[in-house]
Amino acid sequence: MSTKPNTSAPQPGTSLTRRSAIAAAASSIAVLGMPRTTNAAETASSAKIDRRPNPIAISTYSYWRYRDDSKLTIEKCVDLAAEAGFDAVEVLHVQMEDKSNVAAQRIKQRAFRNGMSLCGLSTHQSFVSPDAKFRQDNVDHTIECIELAYSMGIPTIRVNTGRWGTSGDFDTLMANKGIEPNLEGYTDDDGFAWVKEGIEKCLPIAEKCGVVLGLENHWGLGRTAAGVLRVLDEVKSPWLKATLDTGNFLENQYGQYEKMAPHAAYVQAKTYYGGGTWYTLDIDYDRVAKILRDVDYRGYISLEFEGKESHETAIPKSLAMLRKAFASTEA
Repeated sequence: MSTKPNTSAPQPGTSLTRRSAIAAAASSIAVLGMPRTTNAAETASSAKIDRRPNPIAISTYSYWRYRDDSKLTIEKCVDLAAEAGFDAVEVLHVQMEDKSNVAAQRIKQRAFRNGMSLCGLSTHQSFVSPDAKFRQDNVDHTIECIELAYSMGIPTIRVNTGRWGTSGDFDTLMANKGIEPNLEGYTDDDGFAWVKEGIEKCLPIAEKCGVVLGLENHWGLGRTAAGVLRVLDEVKSPWLKATLDTGNFLENQYGQYEKMAPHAAYVQAKTYYGGGTWYTLDIDYDRVAKILRDVDYRGYISLEFEGKESHETAIPKSLAMLRKAFASTEA
């Protein structure tokens, strides 16, 4: 009975070198399923995990900034964002001149044609009021925004706690660094109870639609990380997370970023080329990127340009800076 020759064995007339012997032995080990030893360098290399860069989006607010001379349509903003090279667009709700379903689907189609995502809807509401009807009106408005986001394929909306409103106009609030006195006869505990009540009324619709509510550090009771986290701790829902705005902490900003980062579902990144509209912050985005990498934040970084420079020049500079800061693939 004949047998198939062992081709890995040395043949007549050939010499078995040390190198070929080692290779042959390694091959035999692999075939037999025996473990192969690795050196430290190979182990370290195999342990390294590649991490994709965060996608960079832009808020349509960046093309407007509440300036009288530059309020563009959402569709025009989508086109400009695509031309600039952004990955996605965040829609500022109050910038939508037409909020009908037809208009919403037109925006969604425009983004699709440009190969972009619609990644966020930035909304406004306030639950800080002793007036129950006022609070319910804001609940109803927020639910409408959740349903609008769902119809546009947007996975998260920015929500606010709201503020006492004792400052009068927004310019005065900014002049006082976002700090304002409570309504006479009411405490912060009253305000937080109203916020909790209002958000909890919205959560069933958020869950049904699959839209995460991202509570932003956006003045009022949410002016600090502690204020935002108090609401998250009291509500305790997977459909309520944080929207971290890098430009809305006016003191101890990096410490507050670190507190917010583990809870962030979305990040808004301010830049101020030409000087800020209300103030200018010096933000080290390499440092911000590290804070977010340390908690394995892999979501969107959405540019909110809030400077006085023309958006035609400031937005490309902002994008390049954010791309560089968030380009690291090291976990």
